[in-house]
Amino acid sequence: MAQRILLDGGQTGTRLRVVGPTTSSDHDGAPIHTDRPVVAQIATAASELIAGLDGSVDGPIDELAAGVSGLTPEATRPEELLAAVSGLGIRSVALAHDSVSAYLAANRFDLGAVTAVGTGVVTLGVGPAGTARVDGWGHLVGDAGSGYWIGREGLDAALRAFDGRGPATVLERSATDEFGDLPELYMVLQGDPDRVARTARFARTVDEAARSGDVVAIDINHRAAAELAGSVRAALARSGFGADVPARVSWMGKVLGRNERIRERFVDLMRSAGPDVTVAEPHGEPLDGVALLLDLPADHPLAGEVHRA
Repeated sequence: MAQRILLDGGQTGTRLRVVGPTTSSDHDGAPIHTDRPVVAQIATAASELIAGLDGSVDGPIDELAAGVSGLTPEATRPEELLAAVSGLGIRSVALAHDSVSAYLAANRFDLGAVTAVGTGVVTLGVGPAGTARVDGWGHLVGDAGSGYWIGREGLDAALRAFDGRGPATVLERSATDEFGDLPELYMVLQGDPDRVARTARFARTVDEAARSGDVVAIDINHRAAAELAGSVRAALARSGFGADVPARVSWMGKVLGRNERIRERFVDLMRSAGPDVTVAEPHGEPLDGVALLLDLPADHPLAGEVHRA
């Protein structure tokens, strides 16, 4: 077995794994920013990882696979990546959008749909008609049901309660505790370079409020689940699923992985989609899906989404 570097690159951090014939080790890295050249960031992460290993591996590293959040077609340059890491001894690379690696982590090679929900969200359907990606449009114009979306809805509810435009909610006090006086909140967020992640972190507060029985927070969680279920239904329809075509639906990421209330609501909504839809827990974690990028059968519908050199 060749030694591999696996990279799961996200907006708020990167996870890396070195896999050899007898050992495996996980490591943390800097975020991969898609508003900057992606290939250079992946090459830097691989180089820094190898330097930090200080020879504590089973031999030369031959392969690199990367699943990257928000990867655009223009940034998907496997030949350029191979050239950038060839000096490290790497002889082959596989590069894909993280919706592909998330899909493989959750469903392996089965057909169906996976929604990957963290700070952002993207849903991928893989079926008889091919693949269909839904949402993943970023926090400004999309990512419905994501951690950012939930956090923003929570802050919106807090400000509505403060203004008298919406019902009373404990989120008003929670937002004050987190951000200070509410009339200053929008300026605090606008001036914070970490505002996306900071807004997304407020999703935990929304969850706490929902668990305490706050009806506004409960409604936000339910609407998040409905947004995610709607994206999955769209992905299944666009990828060719219909009556009598079995589909496996699963998830990846902290929002559905850790929030039982949203997950249970999502599962209920998807089970009502029809008897041919099976909702099941993910098989593995994101880096497991990154590893499968290197082992994907050539005739699998996802093969065209994995770019190799």
